[in-house]
Amino acid sequence: MADGANGNGLVRLSDQTLSVLPGGVARPTYNRQALTAGIVHIGLGNFHRAHQAWYLHRLMQMGKAQDWAIIGAGVRAADSAQRSRLLGQDCLTTLIELDPAGMSAEVSGAMIAFLPVAADNAPLIAQMADPEIRIVSLTVTEGGYYVDPASGGFDAGHADITHDAAHPGSPRTAFGAIIAALGLRRVQGTGPFTVMSCDNLQSNGDVLRQTVLSLARMSDPALADWIAAECSFPNSMVDCIVPATGTAERALANRFGIDDAAPVTHENFRQWVIEDDFCAGRPPLEEAGATFCDDVHQFEAMKLRILNGGHQIIAAAGDLLGIETIAQTMDHPLIRQTLRKIIQQEIAPHVADVPGMTPLAYLDLIDRRFANPEIRDTTRRVAYDGSSRQPGFILPSARDGLAAGTPVSGLALVSAIWARYCLGTREDGTSIEANDPNWQALTELAKQAAVEPDLWLAQRQIYGDLSSATAFAAAFSGWMKLLHSDGVEATLTQYLDL
Repeated sequence: MADGANGNGLVRLSDQTLSVLPGGVARPTYNRQALTAGIVHIGLGNFHRAHQAWYLHRLMQMGKAQDWAIIGAGVRAADSAQRSRLLGQDCLTTLIELDPAGMSAEVSGAMIAFLPVAADNAPLIAQMADPEIRIVSLTVTEGGYYVDPASGGFDAGHADITHDAAHPGSPRTAFGAIIAALGLRRVQGTGPFTVMSCDNLQSNGDVLRQTVLSLARMSDPALADWIAAECSFPNSMVDCIVPATGTAERALANRFGIDDAAPVTHENFRQWVIEDDFCAGRPPLEEAGATFCDDVHQFEAMKLRILNGGHQIIAAAGDLLGIETIAQTMDHPLIRQTLRKIIQQEIAPHVADVPGMTPLAYLDLIDRRFANPEIRDTTRRVAYDGSSRQPGFILPSARDGLAAGTPVSGLALVSAIWARYCLGTREDGTSIEANDPNWQALTELAKQAAVEPDLWLAQRQIYGDLSSATAFAAAFSGWMKLLHSDGVEATLTQYLDL
């Protein structure tokens, strides 16, 4: 048995076993013991490890960015379990690329520590206050920025926010912790850091800036002014399909001979477009394939409207029909044709070209990516949190269509399918487990909306004034009635026949 192997002959992932990993598995060639931290990342899920951490790892493999290692952090009690898993393997991650031409694996080592998770966020605040930290990045989901979906403004009345405003020294939220750390740095004279969102959110840097400054002004207006003047909040666009990790993903790591408690699978595609606005320096991410530009918004719009919007077009419909994965939805001709028709007719007309890519060419790209049979990305995962994803990815295109006088019937259909999904049962009668932070309230409303569809659009926190937009509201009502009387497939067929 090899040193570090367990009873099944698998190599337990750790610094000590890197040299005895099975052949064919790429591993860090740099001295991890010599790395020093430059980044704190809050929200250590799969996406970060497959995307941002990978770019840092690639630079380190080139002998660069040795002072930009990542310290992981979480602000939820549940993050402690992830911390235990990663600390148990020295914060290493097996990344498994799921290419239809063949799988490959590499071990990524850009992360060197994971902070204790505490209710008052004291360890996180202390680490971010350390002068060696020059970037604080976040993946806290697009719904985690305390934004009112209807107005786009800051939700100052949320219980977490009022708590942090009243107790700035012991905040609950990542944003309160960031403000507390910046307050210490201001007093100590150690300067600001860049605060960078890596979430799928239009103008994510601008939204993050709004959240941080608005919360800071509630307790310390002078500190808020200092943050506004000194810190930077670059917008960025991130793209890589990364499924959740479960038994099957751990088994894939085992197939490579590795015992990894938290491996990550991902597609063979990554993109990262970033505004070059870093107040305390940055690693040369462009040398690892990232793109820096002055205006990220067109890249954001293409990705969020077509890829993320496309996911919302197919995920709930697939789950309602008992289809488990996104790739399997692409094998369903009605769903795939609906995806292409809605994007071609109702989304792409409002998306501008970006260098090297038109919206319709991007549709062809995501069609291939969604259909990758090696990616076991579940319809349930992609359908999660429609409360944030509908207003984030679908409804902006509907508003553009209404303003331009172009069709919105397909986008109304996507919302109607989501409403039907929130009823909590598939077409075969099986239950859909809670799949939204607001699931209970949505399920109750979905029951009422089955009879009175207008009630669904009355959720102003999601739909704003779309209930009064006749073209959208009338189409939504018609689709709701058809979904409940004839089912998903008959409804998709009617839409495709229009």
